[in-house]
Amino acid sequence: MDYYVVDAFTNKLFRGNPACICVLEKILTDEVLQKIAFENNLSETAFIYKNGTNYKLRWFTPSFEIDLCGHATLAAAFIVFNYIDCNLDKVKFETVSGVLSVIRKGDLYEMTFPKRIPQNILPTPDIMELLGYEPLELYADRDLYVIMNDEEEVKNYIPDYTKLKKLKSWLGVVITAKGNNADFVSRYFCPELMMEDPVTGSSHSTLVPIWSNKLGKNKFLAKQLSKRGGMLHCECCSENIKISGKAVIYAKGSILI
Repeated sequence: MDYYVVDAFTNKLFRGNPACICVLEKILTDEVLQKIAFENNLSETAFIYKNGTNYKLRWFTPSFEIDLCGHATLAAAFIVFNYIDCNLDKVKFETVSGVLSVIRKGDLYEMTFPKRIPQNILPTPDIMELLGYEPLELYADRDLYVIMNDEEEVKNYIPDYTKLKKLKSWLGVVITAKGNNADFVSRYFCPELMMEDPVTGSSHSTLVPIWSNKLGKNKFLAKQLSKRGGMLHCECCSENIKISGKAVIYAKGSILI
């Protein structure tokens, strides 16, 4: 099968978040898909398969399948638009999180994602001890969202993955604050994988409603403060979230199975 490695949410190589996009010519078993993702050893490997006028899309970490991934969706759309169906300006992906559409707007790729409203929860002593931090607020959805005082605290936070792994109710831990040169900033930690995700589109399905409520606005420039870094243009709509970013290809080749 053809495969591509794309850096998403950036227009510079070695920035943003890399994803491997595998173009399936036939359906493979979940076991084989998981083995390919493990072999690729990137935070996400996405598999796309043409289904009529749409594409089926699935996302796998090296360890498990995930329900929603922003950077790999953007990367998949980039490959469809530039290497497979070059005349298209809109693509629909059929996923476990519903049908996700992506529109090409110049060098930006605008994704329509589900809007996820989190639950405000109390920061218990146990949670604060595992975080190593006393948050201003906590929100819970698929991930745990930690509101910090300012951008410097987000930059300087050092995760203890041994402790974060004990927060078993959530897939990831997101720390966030109002930004200095962006509307808000964030970082995303994957305790199960013992790593920080460079740029996490899916977390913004929840971050955008949080910050829309806090800042009283609907359009945002968001920055993820990982070592690689990334920029996201976001809009909070009545029924969904729009997340836009750029992408650049790093590699292409063939997987021999």
